[in-house]
Amino acid sequence: RGARPNGPAPRLFSGVGSVARAGAQPPSRPGMAGSMANPFEFIQQVRAEGSKVTWPTRRETLITTGIVILMVIVASIFFVSVDQAIRLAVGFILSLGH
Repeated sequence: RGARPNGPAPRLFSGVGSVARAGAQPPSRPGMAGSMANPFEFIQQVRAEGSKVTWPTRRETLITTGIVILMVIVASIFFVSVDQAIRLAVGFILSLGH
């Protein structure tokens, strides 16, 4: 038999579908107290989070954009050719009936 951990099974989806108790406060997340009460503090937090992001360089952005454009062209050529092949096949099958 397979190995089983000792103790009760973990509770998955805890709180899902549970009835809220009267007067119970929803769980708060850090930094969410008084949400949107101070717009200046919000803007400061947004700038702080934006400074943590590793932004791509101009070269990386241009290369990625070029790859996306190339893939769009390749995909469009593929789908046009498949569409034309199906159109010719259906036209040939329908012409057999005449």
